[in-house]
Amino acid sequence: MNRPKHAFVIGGGPAGLVAAIALRRKGLRVTVADGGDAPSDKACGEGILPEGLAALERLGVALDWPAGRAFRGIRFIKGETVAQAEFGALAGLGMRRIELHRQLIRAAEHSGAVILRRTVVTGIAENLVSASSGNFTADWIIGADGFRSLVRDWAGLESGKSTRVRFAFRQHFACAPWTDCVEVHWAEKAQLYVTPVSANEVGVVALSRNPKLRLREALSLFPNVFARLANCESTTLERGAVTGNLTLSRVTRERVALIGDASGTVDAITGEGMSLAFLQAEALADAIAHESLAEYEAAYARLRRRPIWMARALLAMENRSWAQERVVRIFASEPQLFQRMLSGHTGEGSTFSLASAGARLGWRLLAA
Repeated sequence: MNRPKHAFVIGGGPAGLVAAIALRRKGLRVTVADGGDAPSDKACGEGILPEGLAALERLGVALDWPAGRAFRGIRFIKGETVAQAEFGALAGLGMRRIELHRQLIRAAEHSGAVILRRTVVTGIAENLVSASSGNFTADWIIGADGFRSLVRDWAGLESGKSTRVRFAFRQHFACAPWTDCVEVHWAEKAQLYVTPVSANEVGVVALSRNPKLRLREALSLFPNVFARLANCESTTLERGAVTGNLTLSRVTRERVALIGDASGTVDAITGEGMSLAFLQAEALADAIAHESLAEYEAAYARLRRRPIWMARALLAMENRSWAQERVVRIFASEPQLFQRMLSGHTGEGSTFSLASAGARLGWRLLAA
């Protein structure tokens, strides 16, 4: 009897764990190695969009929704102007990163994946993985080790990398969410987004090009949010991370494939990070089941096309207060346009609908 092929996943964050679950569903033996403690925290927006939740459902992962907070849409806010668009039939889910990690670890273990904690991988060569706990042979090696991926370097997949990084600082506050949407607040020097993560807690992230603009200082640019949080205690320490549009020319080589932030990133302003990683995991498992990483390359490019387009469109407003004001005002006066843009962004609408909505927005901007 032939023994199932073995996939070794380097990195035990959400991307690596969901990849492990997807590969187990294809019948592979799966080992996940992670050098840190679990569950672990990380600075991120903590919102999972409907398409990411749908991918988890297809993979048999049932998250404990009461441990988080459902949200039904997105709000753009510039000063006193508010525009809101809602998702279709499915909601998004806000959940503390550490809680999501805990639930995904349980799901991966339940799937039959072997998880090696506090195991540092020191190198790869053909079908061999060298780690602090010994050497492992693997038919497939999956790099899910984040933005500063060593697997990416070891596999020679750095060429084509191009990004201008931004800096994100996140903290949680004990207060009941004041809306069932994720809010994106715009200012010339920074953006702020607020995600409900439980019935009595919100996560707040500041994004800017300035590595010294910490969350407390950034809040002064957003007086409405500052006022709401004035009497709320912080429940976590501030955490920082880098973000940006990191693009690679290839994400596979021989029997090695990259996933999640290791494979390239989309700026956090889109809120796509985790959902994109879950969709990549699904596509990678399908490709490995077909013994074709070329299939994953094609799926990877397709999955990134829309989020990258959206990230570039949003970042075009980043330091232009006049553009922010006009866009939010247009969305507020023409909510169906915002709805079409959001539907395209989350995969609920067609590419044609997204393109036509973008053209309509461009025309309105020129006519403003």
